Amino acid sequence: MLSFLTVALSGCSFAPDYSPPDVETPAKFKENKSWAEARPRDDQSRGPWWRVLNDRTLNEIEAQIDTGSQSLAASVALLDQSRAFAAKAEAGLMPTIDFSNSYSSNKQSAHRPLRNSNRVASPQGLEQALIDGRPFDQPSHYGNNLLSLQSSYEVDLWGRVRNSIASREAQVQASAADLETIRLSLQAEVARDYVALRTVDSEIALYDHVVASYALALDLTKTLVKGNVGAPSDEPRAMAQLEVARARRAELEAKRAMYEHAIATLVGRAASSFSIRPSSRSNAQPTIPSAVPLTLLERRPDVAAAERRVAAANATIGVARAAFFPRLTINLSGGTQDTGLSLLNFKNSVWSVGPAITLPIFDGDARVAELDASKASHAHAVAEYRETVLRAFQEVEDSLSNLRWLAKQEKSIGAAVASTQKVLDISLVLYRDGATNYLDVITAQTAALDAREALLSLKGKRLQAAIALMLSLGGGWSSADLRHFDNPLTAALSSNGKTGGEP
Repeated sequence: MLSFLTVALSGCSFAPDYSPPDVETPAKFKENKSWAEARPRDDQSRGPWWRVLNDRTLNEIEAQIDTGSQSLAASVALLDQSRAFAAKAEAGLMPTIDFSNSYSSNKQSAHRPLRNSNRVASPQGLEQALIDGRPFDQPSHYGNNLLSLQSSYEVDLWGRVRNSIASREAQVQASAADLETIRLSLQAEVARDYVALRTVDSEIALYDHVVASYALALDLTKTLVKGNVGAPSDEPRAMAQLEVARARRAELEAKRAMYEHAIATLVGRAASSFSIRPSSRSNAQPTIPSAVPLTLLERRPDVAAAERRVAAANATIGVARAAFFPRLTINLSGGTQDTGLSLLNFKNSVWSVGPAITLPIFDGDARVAELDASKASHAHAVAEYRETVLRAFQEVEDSLSNLRWLAKQEKSIGAAVASTQKVLDISLVLYRDGATNYLDVITAQTAALDAREALLSLKGKRLQAAIALMLSLGGGWSSADLRHFDNPLTAALSSNGKTGGEP
């Protein structure tokens, strides 16, 4: 009957029933009305999401993050620490067994309380002392040698241990999601820096063309000035245009080096030994898979981490409530004790077995304060979760808005490039024929260069906005990846601490 009652009570739990906090979820995104609620999720990007940029060099660089990034290594260590804490909490379901031994030589005071008098030994006392193997009188000097095993087991009547385990397991999953957030951020940062570097490569290629064109224009002014067709000031003006273009190209080279160094650090490489071969090939604008607001709650690791922290805080409330009720512990100890070294003699055995019940009576409302603190922690986690979800919606809307308006800007700037180039061609012909002055050529050159620079910048911004959208959609991650972390003891046996992965 007692064992049945123990099993029945061990099923109790004072943690509130858990469900993810409610949060307002729109049916569709405002900035892209084609992403409707009924669209299936099977077309979502998975795994290496950056491959939509179709750049082999970027693929090779991104692959180095897992093995080289020190930021990621630090997050892996935090995940391993969280796993260890969860394993420690789960050990509370098992009894503890400790072996101890001690050997000591001791001296007692001659005037200690309750000491037996040094009276003359009687034959009966001596005989009994010999039978028992104990001295007739208490000695002043004695040995105390002990071999023992102690075991203790807490009967989890109110779910304190189980809720502690649930809280730690939720923390493991939150740490796993945190790791994926760091990984995703690093991947996105590498992609952003790489796109920026390639944009600079395109600008350098543009300036190579511009420098060559300005050099030809300078030769033309020299010829016209010698023939008394052009003004004497045309040659230094053309020279100034050429040197400014060369200076801006050198500035771009310095800018490119900064991006290259940043990428090296992100992938855990020394900047001195890392380089990316220049290329003016433009990355095509990727096709972004459609999504609906509800999938953000499944595909963003930061949202998943915030939700798991709510679950952990919910379980902690159960731990705090259980502290108001008695704790039942079953203790067992046994071994041998002797004043000498006869520790294997059965007559010297000692043992103790029995339950221990701790009943809280008065603690100055310390337990009440602990419960209030756990409830406040839960409220904080809920607010953080809702804030994370709202921020996720905002980031997606921002990225969609940027993509939409940047596409319109690029279309307009593309038309401007064609127009300014036409004006430049006409101005050069007119100047060569002596129908205009070189100031018109310089004005046309400046307008054409500005338009072409703006077009390259917009192309880079559109790629950056696409990367931001993929990041805000969670990349290739899914909350289903957290199923690998349900059992911290199993997860702790993983070979290299990697988390998540392609579904």
